[in-house]
Amino acid sequence: MLPPIDFNDVKQKLSSQLRPWQRSFQFWVRAVDIYTGYKVFQLRVNFEKDVHKREAMWETQHELAADKIFSMCTDLGGFFLKIAQIIGKPDLAPAAWVRRLVTLCDQAPATPFHTVKLVLENELGLGIDDVFERFDMQPLGSASIAQVHKARLRGDKSDVVVKVQHPGVQDLMMTDIHNLQAFALYMQKTDIKFDLYSVTKEMEKQIGYEFDFMREANAMERIRKFLYENNKRTPVLVPRVIRDMVTRRVLVMEYIDGIPIMKLGDEIAKRGINPRGKVAAVAKQKILQSLTIAYGQMILKSGFFHADPHPGNILICKGSEVALLDYGQVKDLPEQLRLGYANLVLAMADGDPLRASESFRELGIDTLSKCENELQEMLKLAQTMFDTKLPPGVKMLQPFSEESSIKKIAVQAFPEELFSVLRTVHLLRGLSVGLGINYSCAEQWRPIAEEALSRAGRLKGKDVKLRGGRRGLEKKLLWRD
Repeated sequence: MLPPIDFNDVKQKLSSQLRPWQRSFQFWVRAVDIYTGYKVFQLRVNFEKDVHKREAMWETQHELAADKIFSMCTDLGGFFLKIAQIIGKPDLAPAAWVRRLVTLCDQAPATPFHTVKLVLENELGLGIDDVFERFDMQPLGSASIAQVHKARLRGDKSDVVVKVQHPGVQDLMMTDIHNLQAFALYMQKTDIKFDLYSVTKEMEKQIGYEFDFMREANAMERIRKFLYENNKRTPVLVPRVIRDMVTRRVLVMEYIDGIPIMKLGDEIAKRGINPRGKVAAVAKQKILQSLTIAYGQMILKSGFFHADPHPGNILICKGSEVALLDYGQVKDLPEQLRLGYANLVLAMADGDPLRASESFRELGIDTLSKCENELQEMLKLAQTMFDTKLPPGVKMLQPFSEESSIKKIAVQAFPEELFSVLRTVHLLRGLSVGLGINYSCAEQWRPIAEEALSRAGRLKGKDVKLRGGRRGLEKKLLWRD
């Protein structure tokens, strides 16, 4: 006799199989709606001759699109929250987009506690009460791939953080990325003269790594060792991994007490400090200085770096110390790209267009110039893409504008591995804007870049304008308001 059919089980399996198709359909309907909205608007706005009216029309269009993008990201969640983090920057997107998307950082829905408990017990092979003396059911935060809970191990006096992966999230995120890749291919052939497909391929590779927490634990330990051994005092705090509490989907680490950098303004006000006064300014400079030193050393000296410095991953601790969290996205640059980027840093810091052009070729950035003053435009493009301080007259990338460097210097090929550097610099730029400090990371990283090139035999002593590694960097930090 055949066993009875469990229709609820059949319904759940069918729903699971259809979900990627439903998700793809929702993405394409919304993406096409936003895109065609802009194309129709571009035709309509050309009939308006008054400059001020045109600007007002553009602002209205951006606000309309921002609402649609916000709805898509919140409804679909997951990977689209990461997209919101990337494009929701003052230099990358219209102001209306930024105002709408800036609130989307780490707002993924939490996995219910009973599911978290099941994942933990399956991964660790023990009951949750056998491992933890205390486990907070309410998560500290929930992001696109995982959520974190505060807990205390049995027989220990210190608190830990337990990172638990959302079940079933990997297949959905890969579906999202493949849809985005198809859209990127279309966009780069029509409107945006940039190798967007390579960028999305690197995103696919990096996000794929994020689902392996054992890899993340190894990366955290490697970066922690590098920063703690290369400095008398590490510029940023890195959590210590609890080694026997790591699996592919669970990661237990040291708890670091601090406030998210996004709440820094509220904390300053709570303490009765003038947010525009000297004390607040010094604290903000110290925070950005710590991050700048850490990233300069990781990218240029090691080549192995934390590649996700969005505000949700940065804590401010006592004495304006900075803690850097979440090592799911890390990048190990090949030697050629590490030194090529060091050379580009010097080009940007010196305003040297010839060196910038040579660095582009060394890095494998293939361009197709369509303009006069090609070298100057190439330097301008380099500064727009790879420095925290935008060149004079540039407020954002403006990929659709005929006057933008991206339009004038069409990027035919962009090495996938450079995307992590590009994204890191843009996230640092977003942080500097949020802190109200306009500075050039290329200028600050000059001594580290020179040291990296000198060690590789690429610079002679007479060519080095500023020596001293970290000490030189700390002395030369020139913060510009």
